[in-house]
This record gives sequence, structure tokens and C-alpha cells, in this order.
Amino acid sequence: MTSRTSLSLDDAYRQCERIARGSNFYAGLRLLPPRKREALSAVYAFMRLCDDISDAEGNASEKRRQFLQTRDMFDLAMGQEFTDHPTLLALRDTIHTYHIPVDYFHKVIDGTEMDLTTSNYQTFEQLYHYCYHVASVVGLICIDIFGYQDDQARKYAVACGIAFQLTNILRDVWEDLQRNRVYLPLEDLRRFSYTEEEMRHKIVNEHFRALMAFEVGRARAYYAESQPLLKLIERDSRPAFWAMFESYYTILRRIEQRRYDVLCERVRLQRGDKWRIALKALLQ
Repeated sequence: MTSRTSLSLDDAYRQCERIARGSNFYAGLRLLPPRKREALSAVYAFMRLCDDISDAEGNASEKRRQFLQTRDMFDLAMGQEFTDHPTLLALRDTIHTYHIPVDYFHKVIDGTEMDLTTSNYQTFEQLYHYCYHVASVVGLICIDIFGYQDDQARKYAVACGIAFQLTNILRDVWEDLQRNRVYLPLEDLRRFSYTEEEMRHKIVNEHFRALMAFEVGRARAYYAESQPLLKLIERDSRPAFWAMFESYYTILRRIEQRRYDVLCERVRLQRGDKWRIALKALLQ
């Protein structure tokens, strides 16, 4: 049947790639075969669409309205043969091509929307639930595109998503605090006798360093659990996955090297890191 959209599928994918190009995510995407790179760019563009709603200025009721509209637009795009939204047009083609469960994307929206109602988490179990929705589900989407044979890959993809999201949280402690969000479990702050008020004053003392060391150790455990995934995905996807894995893991190491001071300056990958990762990824 003929599509009623004026936007071509190629144009839609190109727009998604432009959105993805400015992210650390794209360094890994560039190592994928063109079709898989397009597909992952569409997934990233959808994630960016959800994140932009959550992070934008505005009240919660307006953001809830935007999330509802996004859900409706997504469902319409999946259920019909046309849409004028470039991200959704490319995403629909990706979902159909790689047989990705539509419910995964509902979970991504659910997770991102949690930021409207939850600004902190009392326990790690609660934080894990959030990380699963915003990151582990994305890992499951990614391996459907990467391709895999052994169903164990799903378990490792979930662990990898947790590792990546915990790394984001540790890197972005100060930026999140400016949005009145504290993702570090409050039970852990109490355990190490550190307060949110001290965090707001950028106090990096031994209590904060002990707290951060504990959280880095937790993230490392999830990286270790997810390592077997590399050998389970299709060979042409391994360099891209390794680059993504190593990029996040390098950020975690940089946090340690800075003695856990993530309050005064944001930890970033350096140009040398990016070149090293890209070159080593080609050997995978």
C-alpha cells in the first residue's frame, strides 16, 4: 500500500543520524554496518525525544500531556502505514525489520516519565527498577538489532544496561542535582553519613568518596556480569558494542582517577580516549 507521508524513509533515517551524531552513543554506531547503524540511530532519536520532554523547562502536568501525546503518536505510527514524524517513521521500519517488541518502547516512555514524579530513590531496588526501564530495555532493543543466537544474551544485555545507567548517574550527580534529582539511593547516603545538603555545597570529603567508591563498585559488578555479551552477538556488531562498553567503562575509571570528585567538574571522555577506543574496537 502507498504511504501517505511526504517524508521518505531515507530522509527519516538521515534525520535520526543527525540527532545521534552529537552523542557519545554515535562513536559506537559508526562501527556498525549501515543498516544497523540507521536502526540504532532511530532508537537513539526516540530516546532523545523522551529525554527532551523530561529535561525541558516546564511544569509536570504539561510534560505529562507531552508524554501522553508521544504515546499516542507512537501507537498510531506503529498501527498505521504512515506518519509524518521522521523519528517514528524510521523507528517503525526498524521495529518491523528487526522484530523488536513494541512493548519495549512503552517501557522506555514509562521509565523516562518516572522523572516527573520521582526525584530520588530510597533504595537500590527502587533505583534498579528505574534503570531497567530507561537502560536495560534499551539494551534488549539493541541486541535485537545487533543479532544474537544464545538467549543468555538477554540476561547480559539487562546487566549491561544497569551498568551504563549507573555510570551516567555517577557522572551526572551535580547536573541532576540542579534539576532537584538525586539518583544515588538515599539509604546509601545515610550508610556513609553524607547528606544532600553537603552535596549541594560541593563538599567532597571522605564520606562522599566512600559513598562514590561503593557505587562505582556496584557498577563494576554489573559490567563484569555483562562481559560475556560480546561473544554472543553477531560478529559485525561486536566492534560497535565493544566501543560503547569501553566508553562507559572508561568514564567509570576516570571517576575513580579523579578520586570521585564529580561535583566540581563533569567527567568526560578525552579525545585520546575516543581514538584509543575506536582503534581497539576494530580489533574485536
